[in-house]
Amino acid sequence: MVEKVPHPVGLPLGGAVAGFGTDGIRGRVGSQLSPALAMQVGYWCGQVLPPGGPILIGKDSRSSGPMLEAALSAGLTAAGREVWSMGLCPTPAVPGAIRRLNASGGLMVSASHNPPHDNGIKVFGPSGAKLSRAQQQAVEAGLSGLAGQAAGAGGPGFSGNGRVLDRGDLLADYQRALLSSVRGRRLQGCKIVLDLCWGSATACGEAVFRELGADLSVLHGSPDGDQINVDCGSTYLEKLRQCVLERGASMGFAFDGDADRMLAVDGKGRLVDGDQILYLWGSSLLAEGQLPANRIVATVMSNLGFEKAWQAKGGVLERTSVGDQFVHQAMEQLGAGLGGEQSGHILSARHGMSGDGLLTALQVATLLHHRGQSLADWLDTSFSPYPQSLVNVTVPDRLRRQQWQDCEPMRMAVERAEAAMDGQGRVLVRASGTEPLLRVMVEAVEQGLVDHWAAHLASEAEHHLNGH
Repeated sequence: MVEKVPHPVGLPLGGAVAGFGTDGIRGRVGSQLSPALAMQVGYWCGQVLPPGGPILIGKDSRSSGPMLEAALSAGLTAAGREVWSMGLCPTPAVPGAIRRLNASGGLMVSASHNPPHDNGIKVFGPSGAKLSRAQQQAVEAGLSGLAGQAAGAGGPGFSGNGRVLDRGDLLADYQRALLSSVRGRRLQGCKIVLDLCWGSATACGEAVFRELGADLSVLHGSPDGDQINVDCGSTYLEKLRQCVLERGASMGFAFDGDADRMLAVDGKGRLVDGDQILYLWGSSLLAEGQLPANRIVATVMSNLGFEKAWQAKGGVLERTSVGDQFVHQAMEQLGAGLGGEQSGHILSARHGMSGDGLLTALQVATLLHHRGQSLADWLDTSFSPYPQSLVNVTVPDRLRRQQWQDCEPMRMAVERAEAAMDGQGRVLVRASGTEPLLRVMVEAVEQGLVDHWAAHLASEAEHHLNGH
């Protein structure tokens, strides 16, 4: 299966920088993402975002965050915009504040799950949703020196009359919203382990779980920009798994660098991914009659076992391209109440349609504790996923990576794999929108088929796309 991703526009400022990928602008600080580029991004966002309200900026704990925030603020104020600095906060705190305050938009300085030397810029419009493709193109046109083509850039032009205000107090509003989302359910005495990843979740993750009475253990619980995502968090679950088993905890939750996604571990040390979370939360909403059209929106990465189990419940599963903005768009178009990604981005229409790892963890924990269940109890009765393998192949050449399907040997290899599985499996090859990786996913009813074809296709990609 071939997934086409948006082709980013090359930007000349600050080195060879890609434009908006699947989750904003992201790259290595200094070479791909420079202060000069960030200032220009701020200025052109100031032109494209509608006038009238402040523009909010949050950041994760990366050491480069204050520098990039200052550069973005300089660009925004040069465009005459008022900037409200939220400080260290989870990404979903930004769109939530935009909606509550009727702000003109917001930016989040974060590279999500990437290593500490990377950083990124996520941009949100006045609805709290990420910028539309047309708005992204308007910003990209300005960055490329094509201001006359920056359709939608209706801002005030250069004025230098903007200002920056410290609004760290807005984090308290986000915390209150998290606590109110559980509708009075508590976690009194429930043994839970949190891996806060040295990142954004450290801003308030421990506080909200303790407020609800959880018996808590915390890993990587203070902000540390040099260790964010390093052998911890949702990309490395081993330390969380060990702590859950040692403590005899009911469940453990791990977040990524900006806390917009979450993966869990049950009391037996088993992974609980986004598909399982959607099935759990969706089943609860379905039983309550609170899920419009019994519909969940997921991506092409979601497991076939999940799809078949959900359909057996009378549910409908809609699939989109990878990226929470595509899930968001589909949920709005279809009126869906729940959606997300296997990687742990979960969006709830009832709670603002923003991927929010802390909110998702609270929903899962309080739902199960209210029922008197552990996460392991529930997982034992959940669906059985098809064997699946995801192999990342580093392909530095962006054009070869994005247009891999133009490579005939690679395309034919995919066709051979799909023919060999004869309807009992599937192949998905896609270029990452945030890293120089080609992702090769194989899924089938038998583990042997998965292992064979995943290794073969990864080898073919390495050989033909990297010129080996």
